[in-house]
Amino acid sequence: MFGLFKKKGASNAGLSFDVIGVDMHSHVLPGIDDGAQDVSQSIELIRAMMDVGIRKIIATPHIMADYYRNTPETINNALAVLKDELVKQGINIPVQAAAEYFCDESFVAKLDKEKLLSFGEEDYLLFEFSFMTMPPDFNHTLRKMRDAGYQPILAHPERYGYFTVEKCAELRDSGCLMQVNTTSLTGYHGKEVKKFAEELIDELVVDFISSDMHHLKHAEAFKDALSLPYVRRLLTEYPLLQNTSLL
Repeated sequence: MFGLFKKKGASNAGLSFDVIGVDMHSHVLPGIDDGAQDVSQSIELIRAMMDVGIRKIIATPHIMADYYRNTPETINNALAVLKDELVKQGINIPVQAAAEYFCDESFVAKLDKEKLLSFGEEDYLLFEFSFMTMPPDFNHTLRKMRDAGYQPILAHPERYGYFTVEKCAELRDSGCLMQVNTTSLTGYHGKEVKKFAEELIDELVVDFISSDMHHLKHAEAFKDALSLPYVRRLLTEYPLLQNTSLL
């Protein structure tokens, strides 16, 4: 286990997210979920991400049966609109698209019926739980994801109040990677979420960090995160998968 920094007040001069390069969880595609509502907002968010050193973006709009009924077609259409605008404005950053799937019965059905929107050489598949309770028989769903050839990634485990570090470690040992929101470490989602995110880092139960960018308040918190000792640890000491060539 990594210890805490000996000098918690160490300077962050020169530190930026270009150490990780890829932001693999964001809602920057225009007009298809609760993130950017139009392409001008998309551009604002992308500029903010570039300002802190992000060099590649994988947009992951929600797919949720009762709220965001996105499909590969709606997502790819929004991606095309965004890419056109990036070209018009002379903004040079690779943007790809996958999805953030809500883990419910419709998600399990999709695993049997269609190719899901994954990313990277490992076919990473980003999904989220309800903030109220974990799905029943999730171990069965996890096996289905892996049997279908995907490498599951659970989005923001620190935000599920019913979770423990031990449960996260158990899922990780079963083949489910963990992605922590950088903004959680700023206290944006509350003190308990911040504490839990720090505990996950202390116990080496984090594989990815990302912005989960929805709007400019997230962009401000993302920038603020650069001054935090735990974020510095993640960017300089931690074995994050963003430090590999898999994305």
